[in-house]
Amino acid sequence: MPIQISNFQPSLTGSMQLKEELSVERTAALFSDETARYQLSGRDFSRQFYHVYSSRLKAVEERLRAAAAEKWGGVAVVAVSELDEERAECAVIGTLFKQQQLKPSILKEISEEHNLMPQPPRERFISDSDHLILEDEGARIRLEGNIDPQQYVNGVVCAVVGREEVSGKFKVRDVCFPDLPPQEVDRPIPDKDSYVLLVSGLGLEASGNLFLAQLLVDLVTGQLGSEEEQKEMAAVCRVIVAGNSLSASSRDSQFLKRAAYLTSDLAGQSAAAVRSLDELLQQLTASCDLDLMPGEFDPTNHLLPQRPMHPCLLPKAAAYRTFHGVTNPYQAVVGGRRLLGSSGQNVHDLYRYSACDDPLTSLERLLTWGHLCPTAPDTLTCYPYYDKDPFTIDQCPDLLFAGNQTKFATKMCRGSQGQRVRLLCLPEFHRTATCALVNLRTLGVRRITLGSVLTQNGEEAQPEK
Repeated sequence: MPIQISNFQPSLTGSMQLKEELSVERTAALFSDETARYQLSGRDFSRQFYHVYSSRLKAVEERLRAAAAEKWGGVAVVAVSELDEERAECAVIGTLFKQQQLKPSILKEISEEHNLMPQPPRERFISDSDHLILEDEGARIRLEGNIDPQQYVNGVVCAVVGREEVSGKFKVRDVCFPDLPPQEVDRPIPDKDSYVLLVSGLGLEASGNLFLAQLLVDLVTGQLGSEEEQKEMAAVCRVIVAGNSLSASSRDSQFLKRAAYLTSDLAGQSAAAVRSLDELLQQLTASCDLDLMPGEFDPTNHLLPQRPMHPCLLPKAAAYRTFHGVTNPYQAVVGGRRLLGSSGQNVHDLYRYSACDDPLTSLERLLTWGHLCPTAPDTLTCYPYYDKDPFTIDQCPDLLFAGNQTKFATKMCRGSQGQRVRLLCLPEFHRTATCALVNLRTLGVRRITLGSVLTQNGEEAQPEK
């Protein structure tokens, strides 16, 4: 797809004159959409969530046994029901349950009805009284010893080695997680620089300023920057918008509970924000392929996995074959590289229910645990799957990303078999004017920050360093 690049030079009179016009061909890359695993074939909400945890345990049990055997040698792996205080040191495989006194519950939400003390609003729900319980399909046992409850969350599948004490608790000596699946060797990785641009948190609203978003569109479409920068943008084969394209103000949880005459203005503002998004995406899809992921504040279902935004909401952008509405989480192979990521709800939930403050560390733990959303369905809502858990990481990604984080961060992780996984935290664009350019050939990442950011008060603030 050709991009027209116009170069101007100042004349003696101070005006700008057209020097030359170049036509640069947009780089193309092989693409395979793997989000089918997150598509729902039916909607049966009568099932219990037990099946999700059972499928999760079965999906990684063999890999976990192999990892435990390699790490601990000939230690026997037994079921929880087979434990006994007279048994020698052994290993147990199961799912962690974190007992948290401060975790919200429906009983606390209706505390006034029960004449109980109401719970104050909290940003995090951890306390010193939290403890871990390991359960398999037959029994459960409380853990203590060399395992810190604040470093874990509900739903993590692991193996622990130790022995049961007289008190009935299991004293842990060490913890093991499943190894990363091997990466494919023979892949059509580009021999020249080819890029994927990732951005999240456009945060559009009806009365908001579209200047930053328009700058990003102009940069990608070759209407901004020097000739070298424009040629670099021509090497962008795909743009991924990782959720929260609309601001939180465009979504009101009380909308359906109010009278129609009280919500007419709000409905008009939401529609105006969607129209602004449609016009911006139309400009991008006219130039390159674009994958649009939904987020927490976007008009789609709230349960994970979130379905793509309906094409009827974005008629101008959806008219192009280069527009692709995708699920959240997202998985695809671009230029031989497997990309896996979310709009950030999974990382935010780890912050609320563990002592991990750094989004990049949380992302690394998700990779280590082999699961994209371990807190679902307990504290992160998801569909009640019956015979599978689609959030299990059963194929090693080359890039694992999370959108709508507090700051930009990235690092390279390496697996025991030489796997290389690039971790990437994307900040909210409307707040930091920052996006990321990922090189598919090298997995290198370049941070792009567009000018300064205007705060809600209209004051100028410099983007995060």
